[in-house]
Amino acid sequence: MRIAHLSDPHLMRGPLAALPAANLADAIGRALAIEPRPDCVVITGDLADTGHPDEYGALRTILRRCPIPVHLAAGNHDDPAALIAKFGDTPFLGNGVSASYAVEYAQATLVIANSWIHGSPAGYLGPDQLAWIDRTLAGRPEVPALVCVHHPPLPVGIPFLDGMILTDAAEFADVIQRHPHVARVLSGHVHRDVSAMFAGTLMTVAPSTYRQSALRLRDAQPPGYVAEPTSFLLHALDGASCVTHSVAISHAAAVSAF
Repeated sequence: MRIAHLSDPHLMRGPLAALPAANLADAIGRALAIEPRPDCVVITGDLADTGHPDEYGALRTILRRCPIPVHLAAGNHDDPAALIAKFGDTPFLGNGVSASYAVEYAQATLVIANSWIHGSPAGYLGPDQLAWIDRTLAGRPEVPALVCVHHPPLPVGIPFLDGMILTDAAEFADVIQRHPHVARVLSGHVHRDVSAMFAGTLMTVAPSTYRQSALRLRDAQPPGYVAEPTSFLLHALDGASCVTHSVAISHAAAVSAF
């Protein structure tokens, strides 16, 4: 099974809306050109820049052209209520009306968590959602699982962004450690390609399809953004084995099929 992992498209309104929308469409086109095609796409949050309903309308316009399943997670820039209003009861949210849901494929379970906190750039899952993740993972222990949460559950070495990671990461780690079939924890938020061991598995942070954060490691000032290439991750599952590839979108002679 192949899962295209995109993140942080930050769709907008107004005169600056064209670039993030075009970049997301380019990312999907690049994913669809991979042979064989991915089985699905996961977008790990910050789908919209301000959470306005019109931004989700633009997202739906782009995604309705995608011929493979797309699964959406909420980030700190999102408004889960507006997201559900636009995508509830559709496969984009697991055919439900919650920003926390699971999708069962024959080869893998996708667990999509909602780490959004009102008025905060940091993330939080909370006891109820952690218990739900635990139960969901326990339901299919024989099948690899990928747990998707916008906020990384551990520091990535960029001090400004490390001040807004998942705040109940220790409790999340306790849950993940109980389930050795978790092949990956998929995150976003950082606008960079980052990977690190977490709770007995590998956390992979997908870069932004919009723009990348500067690699400011020396202090806690905002890192700003740099015109680095956009890309996404491709997770290839083969039984219990999972290999992750970085796939360039921009700055490359990339084949597109969208």
